[in-house]
Amino acid sequence: VQLQASGGGLVQPGGSLRLACAASGRAFNSMSAGWFRQAPGKEREFVAAISSGDFTTYYADSAKVRFTISRDSAKSTVWLQMSSLQPEDTAVYYCAVAWTDSGVWLRIPERYNYWGQGTLVTVSS
Repeated sequence: VQLQASGGGLVQPGGSLRLACAASGRAFNSMSAGWFRQAPGKEREFVAAISSGDFTTYYADSAKVRFTISRDSAKSTVWLQMSSLQPEDTAVYYCAVAWTDSGVWLRIPERYNYWGQGTLVTVSS
């Protein structure tokens, strides 16, 4: 599976962005997908995930109200809609896919099997 993340950019505080992760490979629709982010000098952290079967969603506390993860099997794409963005959301955002539907394991980067290249989100006035 190959993943291509896009949609990052510069946005003012309070603004919105929608990130996309386009996948190639037939296995994608059988895999759960997640978004992680990594700010300079910090570890990669979980943002959101969506399972492969019933599209159950999982969110980090920081994303629970402001972000929405979704996927489209026909388009082999996962999106992360982000709103009310704040400077602390500035990071490189990565999409990834995993062979698990566990809400616990989907929060752990090491449980993911394939990663995209990342897209930079900068929130600044």
